[in-house]
Amino acid sequence: MAAVLASSPLIGTAVGCSAKSERQSRGGGNAELNIKRHFGSKLKLPSIKIRFSGISAGITSIVGALSFGGQPGAAGEVTVVEERNWNSYAWSQSKTPRICILGGGFGGLYTALRLESLLWEADKRPQILLIDQYDRFVFKPLLYEIISKEVDQWEIAPTFAELLANTKVHFLKDSVKAVSAPGQSRGNGSLASAGDNAVGTVVLESGTRVDYDWLVLALGSESKLDFVPGAPENALPFVTLEDALEVERRLTELESERSDLDKPIEVVIVGSGYSGVELAATLSERLGKKGKVRVVDAGSDICSSAPAGNREAAKKVLASRNVELVLGYRVTGVRSSEDRRSNPENNGSASTSSSSKYSISLKLVTSRKRSDDSQLEADLILWTIGTKATVPSRDLDTDYPAFPVNGRGQADTDEFLRVKGHPRIFAVGDSSSTKDSAGRTLPSTAQVAFQQADYAGWNLWAAINERPLLPFRYQHLGEMMTLGKTDGAVTAGFLDFTLVGLAAHSARRLAYLYRLPTDEHKAKVALSWLSKSTMESIAFVQNEVTKALNSK
Repeated sequence: MAAVLASSPLIGTAVGCSAKSERQSRGGGNAELNIKRHFGSKLKLPSIKIRFSGISAGITSIVGALSFGGQPGAAGEVTVVEERNWNSYAWSQSKTPRICILGGGFGGLYTALRLESLLWEADKRPQILLIDQYDRFVFKPLLYEIISKEVDQWEIAPTFAELLANTKVHFLKDSVKAVSAPGQSRGNGSLASAGDNAVGTVVLESGTRVDYDWLVLALGSESKLDFVPGAPENALPFVTLEDALEVERRLTELESERSDLDKPIEVVIVGSGYSGVELAATLSERLGKKGKVRVVDAGSDICSSAPAGNREAAKKVLASRNVELVLGYRVTGVRSSEDRRSNPENNGSASTSSSSKYSISLKLVTSRKRSDDSQLEADLILWTIGTKATVPSRDLDTDYPAFPVNGRGQADTDEFLRVKGHPRIFAVGDSSSTKDSAGRTLPSTAQVAFQQADYAGWNLWAAINERPLLPFRYQHLGEMMTLGKTDGAVTAGFLDFTLVGLAAHSARRLAYLYRLPTDEHKAKVALSWLSKSTMESIAFVQNEVTKALNSK
């Protein structure tokens, strides 16, 4: 995760002859049920199974088969297809445009806030619904400060209810299962919108169906660890707030267990991009002599896409904190062995808690010799490489994407950020495949999502008001990174100069304070940071005075 400037069962079983099973799903599935009748002279008793989804919803599926023993020449077959009765989201109005925004990250939330800030005629002011699987917005570039304990959770992860309290944007906590675009046909009819070919539909995990006139796809990306055996089970990603809190919990447990400096806490970070390097700097500072941090990457250098100034500043900080760089090696597997310790309070019996030691298998990428394989041991493995864009499925029964995607799974967009072939659907952030003026695909960073949200909001306004749309033009404003509580690196996009140290750390904090979502939240966080800084300054002065008095 690059820190840059400006910057998601119903089971029906047909019993009898030629029965077919329905697909399982948490939020429901297609209620496509077949009743087959074969006419003949001998009658067999029918077998019928009925599934109720609740009193309020009524009967949602009927599964059965009526089978009649047939004689040669028996003919006639009747097939009945029943469609599931979805719960529809109730928009407050029926005449004004309905904008549904999927995902509440930088792209989705900031698009909603941009739409809210624009001037609208009364009959064209849209209804805006923001949908996210979590109830909090997370300012991800500041997740490292959770580990260094520089920020409180509420500062970088305010609730959507708080952020949208003074707006007309509505929020719904749910996960997206499938999406149909306006005009898309449905063979089984399960997602078809009622009566209007210009209306699209979103089906949510809860079974709710949301009809929309305009859609913003901003579901972001998720960690992908399954390409290395053992990684999903034994490594921790660092992408979401939940990831950061879990890393903090594991670190706290290890710190309480390892008071002996002769047995340091060993941490291996897979990936030497921005996220890996910032994690390494933060953890090495926190653990000090109590820990040993290694960074593993198949590349030959850290932060290969970063400005030279940022990269050199990071190398100096990592070297000063004895972070070991294991470059040129690819991780081929991760294994775990449980290390159960006796609990003195339980008379030496095995404790119910356990800590794991992990073994990481490495392969030198420049050679195919077996002798180039090696192993690393760790108490904690953090995974910062491999992500996949989240684009919803077109159908409930398949994983086929609802929209055209590129090789990275991102929706293909035109210069106006509209999904190709779907003029009423926009895609921003990690979900969008957008190119710069040179034809290069833009990176999945907060800076890109910030700027796309501004354009997407404006272009939605323009499209609804039948005005010309603006082609997206990305401006690279620079890159920033944190290297601990008092270190950082900032390189402006328009200057060949890198600010380092405490000044860079402070500049980064101020830039991100400015980029927080609402003025109200900015004010609260600014006051909190000012209070903390004041208390830290007072404590520092007191300690210095105490030292001076004691030395006399």
